[in-house]
Amino acid sequence: MAVEPPILEELHRLRTRVPQLTGALAASVDGLVIAHDTPGVEPEGLAALTAAALGVAVRVADATGQGDLRELLVRGVHGYVATYAAGRTAVLTLLAEDRVNVGRLHLEGRRTGARIGELVDDAAPVEVKKPPAKPAATRRGAARTTRTPRTNTPTTTES
Repeated sequence: MAVEPPILEELHRLRTRVPQLTGALAASVDGLVIAHDTPGVEPEGLAALTAAALGVAVRVADATGQGDLRELLVRGVHGYVATYAAGRTAVLTLLAEDRVNVGRLHLEGRRTGARIGELVDDAAPVEVKKPPAKPAATRRGAARTTRTPRTNTPTTTES
């Protein structure tokens, strides 16, 4: 992908601003790696798991009426995994030590996610969506059925 070097630079700058970060990954919402700085963690596996977690989180937010998902935070015994929206088609996943300032993590993660989103969205081809075709007009919304014409010819059987 042509935007990988600028995204990788963003990830390196983020890790400089938040020293407690142990990894950073930009991925598509489908789980494909765009860029990563994740020493000791397999980026393809992390991207796939991020996509799966994102799918569940989107459904939870929708089912509870919380609106569009913006971020996801998981806290484990040894630290945090935070995922932020990055434009229309990407996400930013950050790995951090347990001693990280979570407010700072969110602030920097959201900012970097927005910048990465701009880079990815600018590089992505714009899809022109055609409006769906209108269904044929029906009487009171009922489905049309095909009718067989009736004939008034009496049928008799005489033996």
